[in-house]
Amino acid sequence: MNAKVSAAGAKADIGRALRVGVIGAGVMGSNHARVLAGLPGVLLIGIVDPLPEHRTRAIDLVGCRAFETLDQLLAEGIDAVTIAAPTHLHHEIALACIARNIHILVEKPVASTVEEGREIVAAAERAGVTLMVGHVERFNPAVAAIKQAISGEDILSIGITRVGPFPPRMSNVGVVIDLAVHDIDLIRWFTESDIVEVQPQLSSAVAEREDIALLQFRTASGVLAHINTNWLTPFKARNVTVATRGKYVMGDLLTRQVTECFGFKPDGSYSMRHLPVGHDEPLRAELIAFLDAVRSGKLPAVSGDEGVASLEIAIRCLESPARPAATTMRKGPRRIAG
Repeated sequence: MNAKVSAAGAKADIGRALRVGVIGAGVMGSNHARVLAGLPGVLLIGIVDPLPEHRTRAIDLVGCRAFETLDQLLAEGIDAVTIAAPTHLHHEIALACIARNIHILVEKPVASTVEEGREIVAAAERAGVTLMVGHVERFNPAVAAIKQAISGEDILSIGITRVGPFPPRMSNVGVVIDLAVHDIDLIRWFTESDIVEVQPQLSSAVAEREDIALLQFRTASGVLAHINTNWLTPFKARNVTVATRGKYVMGDLLTRQVTECFGFKPDGSYSMRHLPVGHDEPLRAELIAFLDAVRSGKLPAVSGDEGVASLEIAIRCLESPARPAATTMRKGPRRIAG
C-alpha cells in the first residue's frame, strides 16, 4: 500500500480511542473481538454476523454488541474493521468499508482471486486507508525468533511442515489455500524475495478438494523451499527448518522452541543452542500492529500487495502441473567453519 495517507482516508486521531468493529463471528472473528475488547485505546463497537447462533456466541464470549448486517455496524461510526468473514465475501465487504474511508484488516487469504485482491489493494490506495492482511503466523514469537536468527545470512533452503486432522468447518477450500498460504507468505518473508518457480504435487485422499500437498519452490534469490501440508495427520504439527551457509535453524511453531546449530567443524561436530522466544499471543500482536499502522499512517506489517502475492503463488500451485526445474542449481559449497 502507498505510504502516503490521503485526506480522505485520514490518519487516525492519536488522541482518542479508535472505534473498531469485527465482521464475521465465527471462531476467528470471535477471537478478534475478544482481543480487541481488551486493548487500550480501542472501543469495540460490535461484531457482525448474519447467523443468530454466531452472534449469541460472540455476545457470550466478549460481551459486545452484535449486528446482523454490515450497514448496522457502519451506522454506529467506525474507524477500522477486521474482516473475518468467509473468503468469498472479502472483496465485497472490503470495498464497502473502503468506500466509507474505513481502515481494514482482512484475514488471509485476502480474497478468492488475485483479481479481487488487486481491486481491494487499488481501492485502499485511492482512498488512502490502511489495508493489512491477516497472516498471523508472522506474529508467532517462534517465527520472529527464526527471522531474527537468519537475518543477514545466506539462506540456502527452507522446509516447512504444517499438518493436522481434517477440520469439519472446512468446505470451500483445500489445504493449499487454508494452510499452505501461511507458509508461502513465510518463505517470501524469510527470504525477502519473490517466488519464481512452483512445482506442486496434490492429492485428494478423503476430502473433495486437495487434502495432501507437497509444494516445491525456488525464489528469485535462488533459495529452494518446500512445504509439506495435509489434513490426514491425526495431530497438529508446525515445524520450520532453515539452512544457511553458516547455521541451521529449527523451529516448532506450536511449542515455540527454536534451536540453532552453528560452528560446523570438518569432523562433523557443531554447537547447538536454544534461542530466546517471546510469549505474545500472535493475534494480539497482529491486531496491535494493525492499529498502530492506522494511528500512524505508516505501512502495515503485512501489506495488501504481500497478501495478493502469496495468494497468487497458492493459486499457481493449484493450477500448475508439476514440471522439472527450469533453472540451474546455485553453485558453491556450503562454507564449513574451522
